[in-house]
Formats: sequence, structure tokens, C-alpha cells
Amino acid sequence: MRERLVIALGGNALIKPGQAGTIPEQLATVEESLGGVVELIREGHRIALTHGNGPQVGNIVIRVEEARGKAYDLPLDVCVAQSQGEMGYLIQRTLHNLLRRRGIARPVVTVLTQVVVDRQDPRLHSPTKPIGPFYTAAQADQLRRKGYTLMEDAHRGYRRVVPSPLPLRLVEQDVILQLFESGAIVIVAGGGGIPVALAEDGTLVGIEAVVDKDLASSLLATALRADRLLDLTAVEKVKLNFGTPQERDIERMTLAEARRYLAEGHFAPGSMGPKIEAAIAFLQGGGREVIITRPEVVLAAFRGHTGTHIYPD
Repeated sequence: MRERLVIALGGNALIKPGQAGTIPEQLATVEESLGGVVELIREGHRIALTHGNGPQVGNIVIRVEEARGKAYDLPLDVCVAQSQGEMGYLIQRTLHNLLRRRGIARPVVTVLTQVVVDRQDPRLHSPTKPIGPFYTAAQADQLRRKGYTLMEDAHRGYRRVVPSPLPLRLVEQDVILQLFESGAIVIVAGGGGIPVALAEDGTLVGIEAVVDKDLASSLLATALRADRLLDLTAVEKVKLNFGTPQERDIERMTLAEARRYLAEGHFAPGSMGPKIEAAIAFLQGGGREVIITRPEVVLAAFRGHTGTHIYPD
């Protein structure tokens, strides 16, 4: 049975741990990560792809800071837009080539996507979204002395964090739906979307923040009436008590269990927490299933053989 799928590509689907993140590295990693996605396309499923941008937008910010006084500054929303264009191009080109090699005729298109947020969202005053490279504790201390906010990211080191407001609506939602219904593979809401807010006269203004891609993916999946949301990340299965001797995998989880585990603090705010929040929102909005797993095993997870599967109660 052909399904409507939203597939969210995490940072490891573009840059592997230990890589510098050069364009050749990203292209190779993207090609490897999209193997299972191509098979799902071959089977006839309608697919929308989203992606994170944490490392990429962080590096864009570094370039802006290093070029200060030599080139014009870029606000964070414009940095997000740049990352959308760069990464959308890499994913779109790679997917086009993979489909062509297999004789699959499906158009692939990237939509520069704006996401409306609330200017009064309290999250705008509490930076939590990691961007850029990982730093050691000593490097983090040096950056804090420069006025940056850093936090530990899932026991992997320290990263800069920026505000991350809740996404409310995709500005280009109607166009995305038309493309999706036409059979195009759409790459949208890159990096969670470019955060914008409505002014009193109805015009859009940019917001200096980065929207979480998982929450934006959930919003998109509900808007597209997707059957399933597939969240491809660095782990094959979600874990309880992550990083402790009591750590264990979760293979099946109900909506009620997801809410309870989240409230108990099992999922870190900057990593697994937003994925579970996104799963809850999608299932509450009528979604059938959320799957969280690694890109390399997405087909096996789609068929129920691995990954973490979250269902309505």
C-alpha cells in the first residue's frame, strides 16, 4: 500500500561524527543516507523530505563573525535561508542522480520555506538549540567569556545554543501540498524553516532564531496528512536513561508512554526531546505512526524490524 511519508533527515545524514563537513564529505554521506529513501520512492510512496542544519548554520555564523568588517553582517534568519539553499541543493542533486541511475522518473524540488513563529514566544529568551561544531569543556569556557551561550549536547561535547521558538505555520504550505500531490519529491522546511513573524499590517519580518526541524517536520506531516513520520537520526532506537548504566532501548511506545517519559526527563531538550515532542504532536494531529531510527536501516524500520515505533493510544 502506497503511503504519504514525511522523512526528517538528522545532522548525521549529512555529516558523520568526526568529519569536518566539507562539501565532498556531505555529498558522500547524503548519497549513503538516501539509499533507503530511494527504495521507498521506487515503491511508489509520496515523500516530503526535511533536514536539520545545526552544523551548517553554525559554520555560516562563524564565517559571518570572521568576516565582520570585511563583508556585511547576516542576521540568523538569513543564515538559515543560506543553509536551506546550500543543503537543499546537495540533497536535490544527489537524489536526482540516484533516481536517474535506477530509472525512476520522479521530479525533485526544493522549496525555500518560511515558518511563522510568535514574537512573544518565551523560547526566544531561552537559547536551547545547538548549532555549529562541538567544543571541549576548555574551548566552551573560552567562548562563554566572549558572551556566547553553550551547553552540553548529548554527552558528545559542548555547542553554542540559540533561541528556538515553536513553529506555528508554514508560509508556503499550499504550494508544498500542490507539489506533494503532483508526485514530486519535495525538500522543504530545511533547518526547521526560516523563522518569521507577522507584523501588525500582515507583512512578514525575520526572527533571529533557529526552529527545531523535528517540530517543523511534525507540523508539515500534519498539513500533508501524512500516514507516517520517519525521523532519521544518530541512533537506531530511542533509549531510556540515556548515558547511564540503566540505559535501555525502546522498540514500541504509545502516545501516553511518550508523554510520561518526556515528563520524567528521559529525553534531552537539545537532542531527543524535540523528536518526542514532534512525535506527540503528529500523533495527536491524526498521524498513524512515528518511526525513529538511523538512515542506514530505514527500510528495515519501515517494515517493522528495527527502530523505535510510536503509536496512538
